[in-house]
Parts: sequence; C-alpha cells; structure tokens
Amino acid sequence: MTLADHPTTTPPPATYGAVLGSRHVLRLLGGTLTGRLPNGMVPVGLVLWITGGGGSLAFAGLLAALYGLASGLSQPVKGRLMDRYGQTRVSAPAVLLNSGCLAALPWIGAGGHPAVVTAVVGFAGLVTAPLESGLRALWPTVVPDLGQRRVVQALDTGSQGLLYIAGPLLASWLATAHGPDTALTATAALGLVGTVIVLTAAPSRTWRPATTDGAAGSGRLIGAGLVLLCTALAGTGFALGAMTVWAAGMASTHGLAMLSGVLPAAFSTGSFLGGLIYARRTWPGTTTTQLITTSALFLAGWVPLLAQPEPRTAIALVVVPGLFLTLIITNGFHTVDSLAPASRTTEAYAWLILSVGTGQAAGTALAGALAERPYALAGLPAAGAATSLAILTLARRKLGPGRRPGRHRRPRQTQHPNSPVLEGDSRMAVVGKSGYQKLWNGPPSHEDPRTSLGSQSA
Repeated sequence: MTLADHPTTTPPPATYGAVLGSRHVLRLLGGTLTGRLPNGMVPVGLVLWITGGGGSLAFAGLLAALYGLASGLSQPVKGRLMDRYGQTRVSAPAVLLNSGCLAALPWIGAGGHPAVVTAVVGFAGLVTAPLESGLRALWPTVVPDLGQRRVVQALDTGSQGLLYIAGPLLASWLATAHGPDTALTATAALGLVGTVIVLTAAPSRTWRPATTDGAAGSGRLIGAGLVLLCTALAGTGFALGAMTVWAAGMASTHGLAMLSGVLPAAFSTGSFLGGLIYARRTWPGTTTTQLITTSALFLAGWVPLLAQPEPRTAIALVVVPGLFLTLIITNGFHTVDSLAPASRTTEAYAWLILSVGTGQAAGTALAGALAERPYALAGLPAAGAATSLAILTLARRKLGPGRRPGRHRRPRQTQHPNSPVLEGDSRMAVVGKSGYQKLWNGPPSHEDPRTSLGSQSA
C-alpha cells in the first residue's frame, strides 16, 4: 500500500478564523498575553506603590528599571534551560517565584528597608517566566502549515504591543480604585494564571527540545549572522525607547499630559494593524529581503516626525512607523530559524528579545538625557531605525539561508497502521508489510521555506 492509496489532506486556509480555530492556538495566545501582562503592569504598579507610600519617584523609577533589566538579561539563560529540560521544568518554578515575590511586596510595605525591597524586585525580574520565547518554540508543532504559521506569528507579535497599553491602564485603575497593594497582588495573580494556562496545554507539556548528536540544547549558536541580526534589532529597540520619551516631551511642549500615553498607544495600534495586514497575504522576496525592506519603511515613517508636527498630526503620523514594527520583529524571528540550530532555537529567540529590550533601555536613557532638546529628541527614533537598516544592509549575505536548519521535535502521535503519517515537512507511507518509507513533500530546495515566505501561499 502506498501513500497514493489514501486521500491527501489539504491544509485549511491561512485565514484568521482558520488559524484561531486551530487546536490550542487561542489558548496559547490568550494564556501568553495574560501571563505577560505583568510586563506592562509592574513598572506602573511599582511607581504608584512607592510614591503612594511616601517614597521618592527616583527610587520608584529605579525599581521599575531594575525589574525590566533583570527580566531581559535573564532571558537567554532561561531559554537555554528550556532547550535542555523542556518548558514545564523551567517556567513553572519561575512563575511561582515571580508571583511570590510580587505578592510579598505589599507585606513588606512600601516603607520597608530599601535594600530588601530592591532585592525582592530584582529577583522577581530575574525569574519572570520566559513565555514569549517559549511560545515561539511551540508554533512549529502547533501550526505545522507554513502559511498558517505566518499568520499566527504576525498575530503573536502584533498583539504584544497591546500589553503596554492594557497593562499600564489596568495597573493604574486598580491602584486608584483599590490601592497600590491590590494592584501588585492582582499583577502577581495574572502572571500566575496566564502561565498555568500555557503550561497545562498539551503542546507545552509534551514539547521536548530538539537534539543534536543526542544532546538536547547542544549545537553552535553564536555566529556572525545571529550577532549582526541581534545588533540590528537593538537599533529598532532603541527607536522604541526613544519614542516613549519623545512622547513625554511632546506632552510637555504642548501642555497636554495625555499625549505621553496617546502617542505610544497610537504607535502600538499601528503595530497591531501592521500584523493583521501582513498576515492577510503572501509577500514577495525572501525573509532577508522583507526584513530589510520593512526596516527601510520603518525609518521612512519616522522622518515626517522630525518636523515636530502639532499633536493631532503627530498622533496620525506615529501610526506609520508602527505599521512596520511587527513585520520587522516577525521577520527577525524567521531569520533566527535559519541561523540557529533547532536544538537551541528557544535560546536564540531569547537573545533576540534581549537585544530589542537592551536597545529600548538605551534609547530611553539617551532620550532622557536629551529631553531638553526637542529637535534632538525627535531625531533619536529615526537614528535608531537608520542604524538598524544600515547593519541589516551590510549583513545581508550573512542573514540569508546558508544551510537547512534543523527541525523541532514533534510530539509522538499514534497512527493507524494503514494510514500515512503527516508530520511537519515529511510523510510516512506504509510500503507493503516491510514497514514505513519516508516521502518528502517535494524535491530539496536550496532555500528553506521558513526563510522564503513569499513562495508560500496564504
């Protein structure tokens, strides 16, 4: 009996309804977004908690920065551990420790010893659950069809910007209506609930790291291509960090405090819309071409803002660079797929996340130092975008597909003895009574399909 004796299953179309209706997708997206809400809530919650208890704004800002920095710096370590031991054994203790620390802060009190408060906040940041990189590692298993995976990854990236709209608003409302202690407790609970939703889903429970020569988490990770990619996307992060301070500067210049929140919200809205538009159709060119093109458009979007437009115009214009942020990040992750060994993709994703976060912190710091120079402040996002584009352009040859990347290990599935096994990019067919023969979907390609999205039909 051969594969031809059985009907071929046509993959469902790559529409939003089909993708979100796929098994586990909505649960994993919703759980990850809920579990990562603390990333947007903790900074605001800490500031309101410290200042509400009579502490200084400077100390509150230090704590908020420490939490974000500790969380970012620990991402690659947690990614490496997940590649070795799986998701449950890393994220479960991490979220318990993180939520425990955040819930302990109201008990310690805002007036507690500064060293104790600082230590607890810093440790809480170090043990944040690595949900973002973990979710990226799950998509090849959950959504094996490349067209659908492109849609879900764009939705994943685009929706992340909403965390930094909903998170601060929710933390502010809870602190105002029920007190800062309640806001921190609720933040801890949301992180715990979201992570539990993800970890109890079958894909996360059964996911196991791919292996190289029998060792999970092995294989050479750091190469010139990955280093250049991370450096380039640090420039993108720099633009994001500078944008938040520029928004505050616009609010001060025009005497409209709401601009400090509305401008980042408009940018994040553009990012979400960009993800929706990107996922609707197939785009030409390789992933490297798309990455460079969208980076150029991202830079072009910042140029009109150099003229310091009036508030309404600025709100409309800032949506434009936001449209291309999701495309840059999504294509950045696709590029990681082609550069990193399959046994260490989670760690590679974490390095990319860290690079964007580090660039964001640098952009915020430099923009704060130039806050009294409006025109210099307005030029910083464009400078970060230009740096990113320049590095990507120079590194183009090192970002392209140089070899076929390894595959993620799929959970073992029970198959009927007379049925073909369809898994990932390969098929198994029964050949008489002698066993199974592996049949590839097509002839070998010089370019991995994950790095040439334009060749796939949505």
